[in-house]
Amino acid sequence: MTGDVVSARSGTPADVMARWLAEYDINGLPVLDAEDRVIGLVSASDLRSDRRTTATGGVLTAGAVMSAPARTVRADDSVVRAARLMSTGGIERLPVVDEEARLVGMVTRRDVLRIFARTDADIRDEVVDEIVVRALWMSPQSVDVVVSDGMVMLSGELESSGAVAIAVRMAQQLDGVTAVVNRLTHRHEAPYRQPT
Repeated sequence: MTGDVVSARSGTPADVMARWLAEYDINGLPVLDAEDRVIGLVSASDLRSDRRTTATGGVLTAGAVMSAPARTVRADDSVVRAARLMSTGGIERLPVVDEEARLVGMVTRRDVLRIFARTDADIRDEVVDEIVVRALWMSPQSVDVVVSDGMVMLSGELESSGAVAIAVRMAQQLDGVTAVVNRLTHRHEAPYRQPT
């Protein structure tokens, strides 16, 4: 994580936050209360709107545009948990908090992917070899495997619901996988039995 985090208070004006995002080359920042607890997040897209003032003519502030409550991770959470939260929520950065929800840092999708240090191609090859071929005993072409930023999407038709469950569970456990999108179908409702 990065320990030196640019943050806002609920009264910080939108134009000031937009300037910070450009100046520090970031795409979002946490909003803190008086005790430095994370109460929300403001993203670059929240500030892209042409409306820089409220309907009453007042200045638009962080408190008015932030997403709340903020999704956060604890400093002692696993990198896999952070990666999955980012992937399922479409989040690029997550505030890291202590046990009292006070901001201690920020982790980005880039930070997480760098830790895993596995390319999407490497992950795809392992899914095809270890799961499709070795565990399910199928040809490599029988399941369509697409990997993007560590997210694995599986599609195709398997023999049973048990085989689908095994494929998804095994994919979720591979190093570098941040999430699994299951688009697999099956011919039968039955536990999986390996071919003999």
